[in-house]
Amino acid sequence: MEGHTGDLVGIAVVLSVSALVGILFLRLKQPPVVGYILGGVVLGPTGVGLVTATESISLLAELGVVLLLFLIGMEISLKAFARVLKPAVITMAGQTSFALLVSFAIGTFLGWPPQQSLLIGFIMAVSSTAVAMTMLDAIGELRTATGRMTVGVLIAQDIAIVPMIILVDSLSGEINHPVLLVLKMVGAGLFLTLLFRFLARSNKLNLPFTEALSGREDLVAVAAIAYCFAAGALSALAGLSAAFGAFVAGLVIANSTLRQEAISVTHPIQSVLVVIFFLSIGLLIDLNYILANIGTVLLFVFVVLTAKSIVNVALLRAVGEPWERAFPSGLIMAQIGEFSFVLAAVGIANGAIGGDGYRLAVAVIALSLLVSPLWMSVIRQFHDIAEEGLTDFRAALAETYYAEVEPLGRGYRRARIEAWRRRKAIRGMMERRRERRAAAAKAAMPAETATDEETAAADAATRAAMRLKKADEAFAGAGKAPSDEGGSAA
Repeated sequence: MEGHTGDLVGIAVVLSVSALVGILFLRLKQPPVVGYILGGVVLGPTGVGLVTATESISLLAELGVVLLLFLIGMEISLKAFARVLKPAVITMAGQTSFALLVSFAIGTFLGWPPQQSLLIGFIMAVSSTAVAMTMLDAIGELRTATGRMTVGVLIAQDIAIVPMIILVDSLSGEINHPVLLVLKMVGAGLFLTLLFRFLARSNKLNLPFTEALSGREDLVAVAAIAYCFAAGALSALAGLSAAFGAFVAGLVIANSTLRQEAISVTHPIQSVLVVIFFLSIGLLIDLNYILANIGTVLLFVFVVLTAKSIVNVALLRAVGEPWERAFPSGLIMAQIGEFSFVLAAVGIANGAIGGDGYRLAVAVIALSLLVSPLWMSVIRQFHDIAEEGLTDFRAALAETYYAEVEPLGRGYRRARIEAWRRRKAIRGMMERRRERRAAAAKAAMPAETATDEETAAADAATRAAMRLKKADEAFAGAGKAPSDEGGSAA
């Protein structure tokens, strides 16, 4: 027991960091899978060096991959997939063909062996189901026509992963038995085709001991995991990949009466092991290599994202998808998928890729996953600019970064609005004061004029009264005199 103390400490640190990083990235509204990889990078030998990729962690990571394929098989709805089967398969085939064409062209120029060119092509062709589903959910397109088409292509890729792993697993320094390799590929493809046709046409399967297991979560979990690893072991004994057997087992359970119970009880176990897988991938990322070759790594990431975006949109348009669905769907699938880590790990184990090629592949895969949400956000904003017809650089820049700058400017805008309201209130108050003064002046002017007129009229009346008084006095004096004179004479 004491000899395994280091392994237990490593597993404890890995799981603890997984929980913390998962919470952090959920708060940041980013795919947790990217956080798990970054957590592994930080913990790894080129980070703080707390954890190394021990045999125990590597074993748990491999079990996580097997269970991941098992769960993907259980979650595939053949009836839903059948609705978009033809365009999804055509798109997936076009993606893979383009990636292989580019990979072999680059390999010919750089002198890669055919095995490495084939592996790099497979790595570039695959998109991330986990990241794409998260992004679809974030933009509200998961259950729309865009989401159904994107998920259909991703399912086709997940199915194609199985023969890819079989092929890569069969590669060594040289392909010594090409006929046997072709037979394995054809046999696996034929078996999957027949299984799909059978499951799509049949009703829900009644697996052995279904009634005894129903309602017993502990027994359902044990039986499902046992079924998964038994199928994986049989597949490995047949010369195929254990992941292929696990995927087939998942497909069978998906079309049985135990599907819902099996998914609910095995998902937590699978989640823990898959988290360890992604963290173990982070442990393998060489920060020193990335820093020493930062230009090459960033160039590869940019070229991959750009090329895959263009090709995805073109293929979706070619199969009849309208622009408004093809554009977001193509961008969502632009990154390289998490299964590419599996392909790279299998490739270096079999000598199909060298150490430098492996480090470059892992770095490009990790960074493409990391920047995928940002890539989609920026490209969609420039697409909106094109639709708006903006030609002025300042207007385009403002439109592009409005969503990022807008929250930062809320306080400033509130302050400006408040200042504008205060200025408006002051202007209104001053305007009302001027109106009152004008009204008062207008009311005062007629009052002063009336007073002058009344004064003039009063003066005139006074003068007239004085004249009348004088006339009366004169008339009265003239009448009295004759009377008096007459009386005296008598």
